[in-house]
Amino acid sequence: TQILSSHKLHTIPTPHSSAPFISSSVSSPFPSTRYPFSRFLNKPDFSWFRGFSASSRTNASGKQVSEIINLIRSGSNDLESKLDAMKIRLSEVLLNTIFRILNREKIPALRFFNWIRKSHPEFRHDSDIYSLVIDNCGRSDDFDSIFNLLNDFRIHGICLNQKAFSYLPVMISNQAAMKESICKTMEILNKIGGSCGVTGTHALIEMLCDLGSFEMAEYVITKTEKRLSNYGILIRSRSRKGHFEEAKRVLDEMTGTGITPNCQIFNYILSCLQKTDQTDKACQLLEFMVENGCPPNALTYEIFICDLCRHGKLDMAFDWLNKMESKGIEPRPTTHAALIKGYFKLQQYEQAHQYVVVCSDKYKTVSNMIYSLLASLYRKQGKPVMAQSVLSEMIEKGLSPNFTVYMHVRKHLQKIGREDLARNLESSFSCFISQPSAVNG
Repeated sequence: TQILSSHKLHTIPTPHSSAPFISSSVSSPFPSTRYPFSRFLNKPDFSWFRGFSASSRTNASGKQVSEIINLIRSGSNDLESKLDAMKIRLSEVLLNTIFRILNREKIPALRFFNWIRKSHPEFRHDSDIYSLVIDNCGRSDDFDSIFNLLNDFRIHGICLNQKAFSYLPVMISNQAAMKESICKTMEILNKIGGSCGVTGTHALIEMLCDLGSFEMAEYVITKTEKRLSNYGILIRSRSRKGHFEEAKRVLDEMTGTGITPNCQIFNYILSCLQKTDQTDKACQLLEFMVENGCPPNALTYEIFICDLCRHGKLDMAFDWLNKMESKGIEPRPTTHAALIKGYFKLQQYEQAHQYVVVCSDKYKTVSNMIYSLLASLYRKQGKPVMAQSVLSEMIEKGLSPNFTVYMHVRKHLQKIGREDLARNLESSFSCFISQPSAVNG
């Protein structure tokens, strides 16, 4: 594992629903199109989980992928039987490739998608594949099929990602056309609701922000239910780009609609201010948070601590650390890392070591991480012997070093001719290896 992993937000898939495959409870707001979804899906004998024996299939070759694309291009009436006859298995990478080619050429892929659902049930909750078929329909303005697909996806708890809306950037040079498509898309997402409605709206806002089309992202927000999460995505994107004034304007607009910002929203803007060296404004915003009943959390304190460490103001950083600890808030692993790195930046190695010793006793859950980080920093400073000493110390305490750090230190010792220390380290570390594959890095 890495010494420190960046924090990521995950969407947990909803368990597979036992509801009927097609729901008629929601009707499409769009007229029937040239490639009606019902033509391929509303069949009484259709079963999503009817699969073919995996053992009878072989992995598809590049030549076979080309053959599949040509078959779909031809629109053959016996497409499904020809695909069955090939007896191949398609990986997620190959499926992504096929859909991207079909989408770029605006070739309808609904029949192929439905064949995949039957023949490759392992992809039944794959957000990429399901999002790519939405993109495929969007490129042909087939909003009726999009509606029916999303209605079905909602029943089965499918979540969407940005790939579902790749048909929109194609129109980015034509704002009127893009707005019209966004309106149609949002009309569907609003009516569908559920996992598709929420994740689809989030993905659309994120995609537009990533493209720098913030006006369109704000337009999306006006076309759906006012949600804290929607505003949060916009504020986060503005903040990451250093757009403090725009982020603050969105915050004011959000509060004007009656939505109360949470600590996460404020943290986005605080981080923006600190990264752009606007500490005074950050302190003012922190006061505003507290006055409005939103106390700072561990990340809030970390934002200030990291900024102070970056500027070499460790005494002030520890003042913030003491504040958070006095409120019973435990520092995040990344907060400890910032302080240890701050010591190294000032070449205060002994103080960094002492901090690790104290914190490893006080915060047991981060002991392995901070000791491993200390050893890694020593090695990167060209002090592999000190790194070995730190690893030996933690091993004596019964703490298992990060495997990658251990390997780097051992190899560095061998490189400088300290085979004796490398062997000692290897011998000490062996007590944590219960089996040959016990590698954690």
